[in-house]
Amino acid sequence: MKYDFIITGIKPHEIEDLLNLNDQELKARGFCRLIADENPGYPCRISLEDAHVGEELLAFHYEHHKVNSPYRSSGPVFVRYHAGEARLKKNEIPNMLRHRHLSLRTYNDDGMMIDARTLDGKDLESHIQNLFSNKKAKYIQVHNAKPGCYNCQIDRLEKEIQ
Repeated sequence: MKYDFIITGIKPHEIEDLLNLNDQELKARGFCRLIADENPGYPCRISLEDAHVGEELLAFHYEHHKVNSPYRSSGPVFVRYHAGEARLKKNEIPNMLRHRHLSLRTYNDDGMMIDARTLDGKDLESHIQNLFSNKKAKYIQVHNAKPGCYNCQIDRLEKEIQ
């Protein structure tokens, strides 16, 4: 691989207060608990793994692109209760992305979108390399193409492999 990258999900500390809310407090915020009834079907944005049937999840509105640009964005996500944080290695792609139809949105240092495309998850690695061949590409946000929900972020690592 010519361009190294790291994929990250939501950090547990960002939402730990939400996981302690009762049903009434969740409803007041427009959030809810639900139980996974299929697999795949509920990608956890903390562990970057699909929830197992019967697992409890929190569905909530999350601001995933906190930038001062027209592309500031938020939307619905799922997290599994008691999920461990994904700790992926350099250039590792989580399995939950490989079997989905994805939308990639590529941004520069100013949080401005410079590319967007849809693809089959099995082709993600080659698209990452292609997108990062543009020197202005700083990071990529990955969404599920059909529902449009945010999955994770792919950050370019500064050192290129020769």
